[in-house]
Amino acid sequence: QVQLVESGGGLVQAGGSLRLSCSASGRTISTSNMGWFRQAPGKEREFVAGTTGGGGSTYYADSVRGRFTISRDNNKNAVYLQMNSLKPEDTAVYYCAASKDWYASRQISTYNYWGQGTQVTVSS
Repeated sequence: QVQLVESGGGLVQAGGSLRLSCSASGRTISTSNMGWFRQAPGKEREFVAGTTGGGGSTYYADSVRGRFTISRDNNKNAVYLQMNSLKPEDTAVYYCAASKDWYASRQISTYNYWGQGTQVTVSS
């Protein structure tokens, strides 16, 4: 089992930045594909960014590419999401997720463990 706890959400003005953290416990996530997802009110949960197990390749949703950066620190068993140039449409609850597999995936169903989420609100 893996327990995930997100932190770092909050209220920020458009154009601002936030850094989300995801701390994992229970077992190492170094070989796990890790992802960030988000869910806005009335909308489905969507993929935001991911980093593969092992080599740590990164991949992004088109809507955030160039503005968001995902990274991982295997020594700290943690994953981060640096969010710059935030827009009101980025407002959502952001979730960290871990897969039992190492390979990249944007599919919710391939992630086995989820955090409780952290609210990000971007004001215009």
